[in-house]
Amino acid sequence: MKIMVTGGAGFIGSNFIRYMLDKYPDVEIVNFDKLTYAGNLENLSGLESDRRYKFCRGDISNSSDVTAMLANDKFDSVVNFAAESHVDRSIHLGVFEFINTNISGTQVLIDAVIRHNVPRFLQVSTDEVYGSLGPQGKFSERSPVQPNNPYAATKASADFLVRAASKSHGLNAVITRCSNNFGPYQFPEKLIPLMIANATEGKDLPVYGDGLHVRDWIYVADHCSAIDLVLRKAEPGSVYNIGSEYDVPNIEIVKTIIRLLGKSDSLIKYVKDRPGHDRRYAMDSAKIREDLGWKPEHSFEKGMAKTIEWYMNNRGWWENIRSGAYKTYYDNMYGKRLKDVGGLVR
Repeated sequence: MKIMVTGGAGFIGSNFIRYMLDKYPDVEIVNFDKLTYAGNLENLSGLESDRRYKFCRGDISNSSDVTAMLANDKFDSVVNFAAESHVDRSIHLGVFEFINTNISGTQVLIDAVIRHNVPRFLQVSTDEVYGSLGPQGKFSERSPVQPNNPYAATKASADFLVRAASKSHGLNAVITRCSNNFGPYQFPEKLIPLMIANATEGKDLPVYGDGLHVRDWIYVADHCSAIDLVLRKAEPGSVYNIGSEYDVPNIEIVKTIIRLLGKSDSLIKYVKDRPGHDRRYAMDSAKIREDLGWKPEHSFEKGMAKTIEWYMNNRGWWENIRSGAYKTYYDNMYGKRLKDVGGLVR
């Protein structure tokens, strides 16, 4: 099998590439990535000498880049991880990059896949397209798509474009919608790596609102195994939710990290909540478990222990990121909130 992986230098994409190369001796992968702020080729260090792996820099929203790739190589599938993915950035720094990559880029890929007869297209989506749950229930594949922030709206739009191409043009496409991932190589603006890095350095741990926003957390390797199954076995036009069904408030995640690192709860600083912050997500993954026989191999505790161990053993990786442009972004994003004492919820 030869796979074009878009966004393969990002967190989940790089973990998927490593997962597939480890599992299948005969797989070939081309990593097609623009290398934006969250794309880091260090995530794939050690693969340079693997003949089954190749990196090509390109932009999914650039038709010439995508066409050049698909015209010159024959792929069995395209797996689209490429996305602008941080909610805060979509709210505070503008949505147009999200529209360009997540919507226009997906359509460019769809058109090229159809034009060059690629047998399979997999769109990696998110549970955030469903919006927010009340205190009870879980998202199923039949739940209405009701995004509440600009990032989620662009991902929902991409899902609809994939569905439309499947219905209108017979595109052999499948969509996966996963819950919150954690694990190695996650960019340190996301909750878990941010808390690990800050706690390690004795810095404040900024927690939005009252910290009781609930998310379903899955270790990234389990997400990768689910994508692999869907890619190989799912019926065309299928949508699959992927989740560990471990849904807990954010503050519990933060306190778990503090405990495992032997730090003090005094590092926690509640900051003003962000606009459109969905209160609760929870995923019903019964369909993929029943149809494809998938289940996660990592408990939350096991996955978190492995994650913390990786970040402790790879401080150079995240320190390099935090010493550059990320620091300016972090200060702009959280610094003002930490000073806005009147807006804190405790």
